[in-house]
Amino acid sequence: MPNRHGGPHRPRGGFPAPFVIIPLFFVVSGSAANGLLLLGLIPVLMMLVVGISVYRARAAFPSVPPPQMPYRAAPPPPPRPAWDAARARFDALRIEYAAYECDAMEVLRLPALADVSVPSTGRFVEAFAEAQALDTDARPGDEHARKFVAAVDRAERAWQAARDAAERIRHSSLTPVERGSVERVLKLLTTARDSDSEAERLTAYAIARSELARLERTGVVHLPRTAVAALDEAARGALPG
Repeated sequence: MPNRHGGPHRPRGGFPAPFVIIPLFFVVSGSAANGLLLLGLIPVLMMLVVGISVYRARAAFPSVPPPQMPYRAAPPPPPRPAWDAARARFDALRIEYAAYECDAMEVLRLPALADVSVPSTGRFVEAFAEAQALDTDARPGDEHARKFVAAVDRAERAWQAARDAAERIRHSSLTPVERGSVERVLKLLTTARDSDSEAERLTAYAIARSELARLERTGVVHLPRTAVAALDEAARGALPG
């Protein structure tokens, strides 16, 4: 029966016709030895045909390697020097922040840095509190150490941003009269700090303290308690023994 290409139909199973007809021809014709020889070659020819078929199939449908997942290494634990350095940096930040809060002159010069209603200052206070809560005397576990190092980084950046904002703001939110009062207090505190005369120092501190109390009552300035305590201590130290 012809196939769709017009040639004779070839059954899909079994040996191809030439591999059977040729040896049968030799057997019938009496050349039994030649027929047996060719029969022995049939397995070799079959293997050759199968090999060619497999090669063509692979060429037509090449194998696709399976996709490889990207390698993701686990983050290494922070080395001890990173935690030690973070503690040193946080100690330095803590000292700088405390020095500002204890210095009435610095608070008057940069009042926004003491006002948590200023967004940049509020963000710093939160970041500082987070780092403070994670601080430990001894090195903690790796996860806690990583959190502390990250918190110190945020606190340092927030402190610098808050200082930059306070430098830009300074006394821009005050009226000219309020600004004049703050500048007068700054001059009085400078005199009280630098004067060699006990009487002059005493008078300057007394006037500055009275003026600051008035400005705090009216809401012009908000001195931290540490700054007020340091100012009162300095004023008592200026008194005669």
